[in-house]
Amino acid sequence: MKRKAEGRGQKAEGRGQKLPLLVLAGPTAVGKTALSLQLAERFGGEIISADSRLFYRGMDIGTAKPSPAERSRVPHHFVDVCRPDETLTLGQYQRQAYALINRIQADGRLPILVGGTGQYVKAVVEGWGIPAVPPQPELRHELERLGGAELARWLEMLDPAKTAVLDKRNVRRVVRALEVTLVSGRPISQLQRKTPPPYRICQIGLRRSRETLYQRIDLRVDSMMNAGLLAEVEKLRDAGYGRHLPAMSGLGYRQLWAYLDGEMTLPQAVERIKFETHRFARQQNSWFRPDDPAIHWFDMDEMGAETAVLDFVQGWLETSDFFKKSDVCKQENAQ
Repeated sequence: MKRKAEGRGQKAEGRGQKLPLLVLAGPTAVGKTALSLQLAERFGGEIISADSRLFYRGMDIGTAKPSPAERSRVPHHFVDVCRPDETLTLGQYQRQAYALINRIQADGRLPILVGGTGQYVKAVVEGWGIPAVPPQPELRHELERLGGAELARWLEMLDPAKTAVLDKRNVRRVVRALEVTLVSGRPISQLQRKTPPPYRICQIGLRRSRETLYQRIDLRVDSMMNAGLLAEVEKLRDAGYGRHLPAMSGLGYRQLWAYLDGEMTLPQAVERIKFETHRFARQQNSWFRPDDPAIHWFDMDEMGAETAVLDFVQGWLETSDFFKKSDVCKQENAQ
């Protein structure tokens, strides 16, 4: 840049400039972890995980959690923050993520939101309105007794706007919509209105061909098994964590629980993990669509894709008065 770059800690709010938030998204096994480390090291960033499975302590292998060595390279957030029998709700995550982003920006560093859990990424990036209505077990029980058709008719009367966009076959979501509406006294569609956060957001999407992605998934599952995934599930069981906890519904864990309970052989469980992970990767496309104009897509099968992403992000940051080039960038430019 021709003008003198400003220090990382200098405030930019006085000129009305939005502070940057970098987002790195894409399907499982596409290569987000390795690239996020490169981005954070090069641009002075901190990684905010948007992968809900990384929240749980003691669930390391099956979640492909960044290793202690990788976490020592750059700060990571939302990793190992819950026991497997605890819950971090979407609303709690969103509020804590915003607080983290603001703190990282105030320190003059780059917040990097990384993950493949679409609703967690979108909740932060799009500013979802998330009703602060805790679960109501007794009310849920009463609602569930009504049946799907009756629930859908009731929601239609109370909140036709929500009914128009909700999959009425998903009874759990219909029950939640009624629960929030009845407890708050306001239609859930009003409470869920989006308020975009005050950040300058750059969304990077990573993709690969389906064939390559499936191969990477299969190799990763084999690697997980060799690294002791079965022993990890057995340890969780022996620690008293039950099979039906939400945390145990994750890929790898529920299939190996089925094996431990005698419902399938170990080879069958491993093949089921691979198959279900393939399907999950396809489902992630509904959250991160190739035609989304807000996402800058990079094909990781192409030669030099990582360098292309790094160069793109450097160009994006150079248009911000808040960030100066990192020492790494200055050294590279001097060579």
